[in-house]
Amino acid sequence: MSRGSTLVSPYVRFSKAEWSRLRADEPMTLDAGDIERLRGLGDPISRQEAEEVYLPLSRLISLYHEAMQGLHRASQAFLGTNGGKVPYIIGVAGSVAVGKSTTARILQAMLSRWPASPKVDLVTTDGFLFPNAVLEARGLMARKGFPESYDRGRFLGFLSDIKSGRPKVTVPVYSHLAYDVVAGQSILIDRPDILIVEGLNILQPGEAPKSGNPVLFASDFLDFSIYLDAEERDLRRWFLERFFRLRETAFQDPRSFFHRYARMEEDEARAFALSAWEGINKPNLVDNILPTRSRADLILKKGPDHAIAEVALRKL
Repeated sequence: MSRGSTLVSPYVRFSKAEWSRLRADEPMTLDAGDIERLRGLGDPISRQEAEEVYLPLSRLISLYHEAMQGLHRASQAFLGTNGGKVPYIIGVAGSVAVGKSTTARILQAMLSRWPASPKVDLVTTDGFLFPNAVLEARGLMARKGFPESYDRGRFLGFLSDIKSGRPKVTVPVYSHLAYDVVAGQSILIDRPDILIVEGLNILQPGEAPKSGNPVLFASDFLDFSIYLDAEERDLRRWFLERFFRLRETAFQDPRSFFHRYARMEEDEARAFALSAWEGINKPNLVDNILPTRSRADLILKKGPDHAIAEVALRKL
């Protein structure tokens, strides 16, 4: 970079107060009970934060969604076709323990309460993990959550089917209790107006073939993408706090894959959780997840208290 030049950011950045004013006259449709039901373990999101951050975001997505549908209608008019509605796909990405699930659920609830009452479905990429037996056979069990642990072909096929308007598309079911894909079980996604997809690595572009032949990545199907960002030291702390909450709750179930950690001494359990962060989650964050942050349309930066501190919106 030559002397005197300046680096131009592709984002417009807002403080929480500045962003909150962009809600305009959009009414708040969630109450405190809704927020309590929707927030994830360890995510202390309040109704006020939902109103200040996610309500303006809901308004922005509604405007983008309407504009995208108008573009599709214009394209169909030009081509002389009538392909029907095209589902709008939103991706929510970020590290383990950053609060992706809470964000996805709150957005789903808000968007489904628009005056037009659109059908808003939510899926996570967990169901597209290879079963544990496959991961064990391939030596990937210790890399669960890394890009290579997912059945990317099946996931791309799912996104393609949704985008093409195919009815009753199946999604594999993942059990966090069993820590595995549930054989023979699936859910149906039937032509939603909006689909929210939540996962660690959905913004990854992959590597284009040297032949120049066209190749699709999951991010190619996203109409709008959100990256939840936080400092690594905070993510590490939140992961440990969540682990110990689960140790007192879900891990107590004898059917849980992690039941043995509920019976460990606290020091031993802490050592395991730290090794899981340092050996699995941190490398995945540094090598695979964080590098995709700059590809997001919107970045929600969290502070140490888990609250959104800054919003960055990509310029059009």
